[in-house]
Amino acid sequence: MSRVFTGLMALAGVAMLAGCDTILRDALDTRQNAGPCPSAASLYESARVVKLEDGENFGNITYTGEITDVRLFCRYVSDAPLEAQLELDFAFGKGPNASDNQHVYTYWVAVTRRNGNVLAKERFATQADFSDGKVDAVTETVSRITIPRADESISGANFEILVGFELTEEQLQFNRDGKRFRLDAQGG
Repeated sequence: MSRVFTGLMALAGVAMLAGCDTILRDALDTRQNAGPCPSAASLYESARVVKLEDGENFGNITYTGEITDVRLFCRYVSDAPLEAQLELDFAFGKGPNASDNQHVYTYWVAVTRRNGNVLAKERFATQADFSDGKVDAVTETVSRITIPRADESISGANFEILVGFELTEEQLQFNRDGKRFRLDAQGG
């Protein structure tokens, strides 16, 4: 019984090491990408959100949010699909008309061709915590963005990854009109 158990433990150890080897090899993969990564950015008119109640007045602000930075990391070799990971930095503010110290913000991530055709779009949510009475900053990671390529001649430069807040028509028009309230709008 002891020999069987020892044999099974050794086999399990070899399997675990094989898995670690794959993870380690992927993490230490120093091969150069076959081409450039797609560009990644927040869409200007959707990069900020101002939630107001009863008119466009500073005293009516409930919550604000802004996408402050977008970073993309990608990996592809030969004709394999492009694998990307996105990191997004957000800054959130609580206005004088806010009713809670927690607020959920919805944002989207879209993979597009350079000509603007949307290939995929997914929605995500992040939560801000204002319990300390300050502006909240959050970094979110969107992993495993896969961009299939027809063959190895297709470069990542043919694609874009765009992000933005999910906005109402009024919020979108507010941004398009160039209106703005500061992120650090604090309320009671």
